[in-house]
Amino acid sequence: MAFQPIDRDTDFLLPPSVQEWLPEAHLARYVVEVVEQLDLTAIERAYAGRGSDAYHPATLLALLIYGYATGTFSSRKIERATYDSLAFRYIACNRHPDHDTLASFRKRFGGEFEAAFVQVLQVARENQLSRFGTVSLDGTKIHANASRHSALSYGHAEKIEAQLKAEVQELMKLAEAADQSSLPDGVKLPDEIRRREDRLAAIAAAKAKIEARAAERFAREQAEHQAKLAARAKKEAETGKKPKGKGPKPPPAGPCAGEQINLTDEESRIMPVPGGGFEQSYNAQAVVDTESMLILATHVTQATNDKEQIEPMLAKVQSNPEGLNQPATWLADTGYYSEKNVTACIAAKIEPLIAVRRDAHHPDWRERFSEPEPLAEGASAVETMKHRLKTRAGRAAYALRKQTVEPVFGIIKSVMGFRQFLLRGLENVTNEWTLVCLAWNLKRMAVLRPQ
Repeated sequence: MAFQPIDRDTDFLLPPSVQEWLPEAHLARYVVEVVEQLDLTAIERAYAGRGSDAYHPATLLALLIYGYATGTFSSRKIERATYDSLAFRYIACNRHPDHDTLASFRKRFGGEFEAAFVQVLQVARENQLSRFGTVSLDGTKIHANASRHSALSYGHAEKIEAQLKAEVQELMKLAEAADQSSLPDGVKLPDEIRRREDRLAAIAAAKAKIEARAAERFAREQAEHQAKLAARAKKEAETGKKPKGKGPKPPPAGPCAGEQINLTDEESRIMPVPGGGFEQSYNAQAVVDTESMLILATHVTQATNDKEQIEPMLAKVQSNPEGLNQPATWLADTGYYSEKNVTACIAAKIEPLIAVRRDAHHPDWRERFSEPEPLAEGASAVETMKHRLKTRAGRAAYALRKQTVEPVFGIIKSVMGFRQFLLRGLENVTNEWTLVCLAWNLKRMAVLRPQ
C-alpha cells in the first residue's frame, strides 16, 4: 500500500486566505456575519482620541460571543485560541488580541451588551426565525466566582472579633513587658499585632455591610407589616368582627446571627441548588420563546426564590422594541405564582399560565381527555387562569414550558459549559449573563436559519 508523503516544510504556492479556512455553514462565519450588522456606535465613540489603532469592537465582541458559545470563557484561553483554532483565527482576522484587551473590553462595555442582545433579536425577527408569541420564564442558579467557605456570618464575626481584640491586648502587654524571653522564636510582635488589626478592620467593614443590608430589609418588611395591620384593621371596621387567627408578627430589627456576607463577592448569596446543598450563587432569569427557543429577556437577581421576578421580567420584555415587547401568553412554574403576578400579566395585556401547584406525576389517564365545568360569570383573574390551566388547550400550552426554557438552561450549563460566572458583583454578572444568552441566541439562530 502506498501512503501519502509527510511534508510540513513545503511553502504554500499561493498566499493562504482566511476565507478558505472554514466551511460556509460554520458557526464562526455566522457570528461574524451578524455582529458586523450591529450598530456598535456607542462602543466605537468610547475609543475617540486614542493614540494607537485599537481592535475593532466588532472583532472583540465576535470573539467573546463565539468563545461563550463554544465553552471558551477565559480571556487567556480565547487569546490562546486565536493561535490554535482556525475558527478563532478567522474571527480575529489572523491577529491575536491579548487577554488584557479582551478582559477589559468585556468589563468596560458590559452595559452595551444589552443593546447588542436586542439588535440580534431584531435580526431573528426580520429573518422570520420566530414570532415571539408564547414565552416561558424560569430561573437557574449560577455559581458565583466565590466560595461559600468565604462567607462570614454576623454571629461568627462577633465571636472572631472578640477573640482578636483579646489577642491584640495580650500582644500589646507582651510588647510592653521588659522580659520577652517567653516568646517563641521567630515571633515579631509588631507584625502579629498589625495582622490582627487588619483582620479586625476587615471584620468591622463586613459587619457594617451586614448591618446596612439588615436595615434595608427591616424597612421593607416593616412597611409590609404595617400594610397587613392596616388591612386587618380595615376588615375589622367593615365587618365589626375581629379577624380570625393571630395578627402578623413584626419583623426583627437589626441583623440576626446567621446573616452572612461573602468576603470574595459580597453581592452574591448562599442559595439552595438542585440535588441538595447550598452554594454561593446568583439567580439568573430568562424569558424564552417557545417557538424558537431564543431568549427574549435576561435578568440576574440576588433573591433565592422567583416569587418577585415576574414584574421585573415583564418590564424588561416591554422595554424591547416593537415586535419583541408584547408576547400573547406567558408561561411560568409554581415558584412564580401569586395573585399579584397574575394581575401584573393581565395589566400588561398578556395571558398568564402560571402553575398554582405541582401536578401529580402519574395522573389518571382520563384527566388527559377531560374538560372542566364552564367558568362562572364574574370570575376573578386568578380563577380564570386556574380554569384555563385545567382545559386541554391550557394544559397543552403550559406543557411547552418544560420543553423550552429548561432545555435552554441545560444546554447552556452542560453543552456550552457555563456553570460559574467569571466576573464578580451584581452589575458585572448581569452583563455576563446577557453575553451568555447573546451567545446562545446566535448559536440557536445558526441552526434555525435556512440552509
